[in-house]
Amino acid sequence: MNIYHLSHIDLDGYGCQYLVNRCFNEQLNYKVNFYNANYGPEIKARLEEIISEIKREKFLGKEKEHTILITDLNLTTKEANWLEAEATEVGAKIQLLDHHISGEKTAQKYIWYMLDISSSATLMTYKWLKRHYSFDEKGEYTQIVKAINAIDIWLSHDELFEFGKVGLGMISGAKEINRTLFPNEDRALKLSLIDAMKEHLGKKNAHIILDNNLHQIKKNFFKQKEADNTKDNLVALYVTKLLSQEKQRLTIDYRGHKGLLGYSLGNTSILGNTFLVENPEYDFYMDLNNRGNFSLRSNNKLDVAKMAEEIGNGGGHPNASGGKIKEYKDSFIYSEIKKFVQDYIDEKTA
Repeated sequence: MNIYHLSHIDLDGYGCQYLVNRCFNEQLNYKVNFYNANYGPEIKARLEEIISEIKREKFLGKEKEHTILITDLNLTTKEANWLEAEATEVGAKIQLLDHHISGEKTAQKYIWYMLDISSSATLMTYKWLKRHYSFDEKGEYTQIVKAINAIDIWLSHDELFEFGKVGLGMISGAKEINRTLFPNEDRALKLSLIDAMKEHLGKKNAHIILDNNLHQIKKNFFKQKEADNTKDNLVALYVTKLLSQEKQRLTIDYRGHKGLLGYSLGNTSILGNTFLVENPEYDFYMDLNNRGNFSLRSNNKLDVAKMAEEIGNGGGHPNASGGKIKEYKDSFIYSEIKKFVQDYIDEKTA
């Protein structure tokens, strides 16, 4: 069976994926493809990705059972109509588990739309997995589910509420890896944080201990086989490796100069310089944020101050500069961001 699991981007959303991963990937050995979305148009975009992937699998002759699982996200009636028609066409089943009252009208119309406003989506997912797949018969995940449930539906008198609060901030603050650029790695970080959160349960003052240990927990994720270093340097080394592995997908051109386009990665001086040193065939590094502001770095191969002035009314130094694309239109799909930037550069340099 192939599972296509779309979930929200907060602790509750990743909590659902944490459980699904433990049940399907590790216990039942099913293939699970994970996707995440915030509310709004990104939901439809991710569902389109899922339908496209199912069509690709069927085209390749992989006639397996396909299930689209959606958690902690509500669909409009229009989105649900579209999804049911597409799923019927490709022969996929749908299961939606949500707790937002805004989905009530849609839930009344579709049998696959399960709504429970008294529960977090993580608790709903846990019960669904136990009922249909005999998940967690020893109760190993009961406490982490209770903690996420307590904070997500704000049970302030629950004994695990403060612990859940630390977890909530832990996930919202995990911004070291850009979700748009590297969704799988970003998700891996967040699921590892939830796993570390689970291991702290049962300790005295667990919420304080978890809060104290968060820095080291993140360092351990980024350290992997690297020698010990500062967290910023470990993150830079980790992300630089991702950039180097994906550089063909991220490459842009400026007047015949080869560059790499990052998106909302930040830490440009360390990341940019590290990438350019390890990839000497590149002439510049560019990081763009969701407002159209960009930073440029070079390693004595291109005067990026002149580049910034030409494309973004910016400036700076020959090896470090920045500017702004006033006409920038943001997207949650990297290929669209890259196309916009390349078309923009080509227009400015024509």
